[in-house]
Amino acid sequence: MEQFAARKLAGPICLFMRIISGIHKGRTLQAPAKLPVRPTTDRAKEALFNWLDHRYEFKGLTAIDLFSGTGNIAYELGSRGAGSIVAVDQHAGCCRFIRDTAVQLALPITVLQADVFGWIQKATSTALLVFADPPYDHPRLPELPDLVLQHGLREAGGVFILEHPKHRSFEQHPALTEQRVYGQSVFSIFEDNPEP
Repeated sequence: MEQFAARKLAGPICLFMRIISGIHKGRTLQAPAKLPVRPTTDRAKEALFNWLDHRYEFKGLTAIDLFSGTGNIAYELGSRGAGSIVAVDQHAGCCRFIRDTAVQLALPITVLQADVFGWIQKATSTALLVFADPPYDHPRLPELPDLVLQHGLREAGGVFILEHPKHRSFEQHPALTEQRVYGQSVFSIFEDNPEP
């Protein structure tokens, strides 16, 4: 089991999440405090979904949520009408919480407990939206854009979004089309297939 200090919240642990829009709009969820996670903040999540809302129709959308953690992004997608969501995380407690919450909210989330890097290399799933929020200090974080794009997880016309800390830069990556900064977090958006 991989755990990294950057996934732990400083100070008092409070793992509350709010669903911003859709059928569960305003619903607050609380994850077990012992989970080794750093959920995407409400502010950053709202900004991300505002961007997505102008690009995609959520109804029926296919999505893959890598390093799903508490399932924060997966629930938002499901609430907005996504048709199929695959949530991948290595931590058994995270997977259990996502699975239980998906059942409680009747959301179309398939939960897979697996090492994300190994799963990517063997995956047969594809999606229009692929999102990854790895631990900020994960030593293999820089590999993710190439792994996701070269192993065909993203469907034609789709997007890969990587959340990462500000000190990481992907500005020279040939598939990078946009970066959005929210506090100490950056969403790097990849849309073009890099040359092999």
